[in-house]
Amino acid sequence: MLDRDLAEIYGVETRTLKQAVRRNIDRFPPDFRFQLTNDEKNELVTNCDRFDTLKHSSVNPQAFNEHGVLMLANVLKSSIATQMSIRLVRTFVQLRKNLSLNTQIQLEIAEIKNNVEQIAKKQKGHDQNIDLLFEYIDRLQEKQDTPQQPRQELGFKIGKK
Repeated sequence: MLDRDLAEIYGVETRTLKQAVRRNIDRFPPDFRFQLTNDEKNELVTNCDRFDTLKHSSVNPQAFNEHGVLMLANVLKSSIATQMSIRLVRTFVQLRKNLSLNTQIQLEIAEIKNNVEQIAKKQKGHDQNIDLLFEYIDRLQEKQDTPQQPRQELGFKIGKK
């Protein structure tokens, strides 16, 4: 988020926000906050009408990520900033819970997929066995359907030559 938007949210002037950042610069490492370059500012002005006022600004705005926004809420002295800090912490906690729940759901889905694949493999084996069984039954029926030649009697015959 840009410094001017955050100043509006926290109920302070942009100048006051920037002053708080300068006074607490050690709390804002480069991965929390950065200053837009002239090219980035010009692209922002070109793509978003609401930033037209930045076109003639001599100072490029600062941008803050979620960690910088939270840190900013902690260094500002307004009551709104304090309330926002509490809201942000609660939001991040809820976000983590949702991500954790989402991860758990994905793990359960992966386990279900794995079980279905194992069952499908077993089913494929069963299907092959059933096909083989039907083939044997068909062969037996073919043998039964073919007429058998009369067998010659075994043993001795008495009385006839």
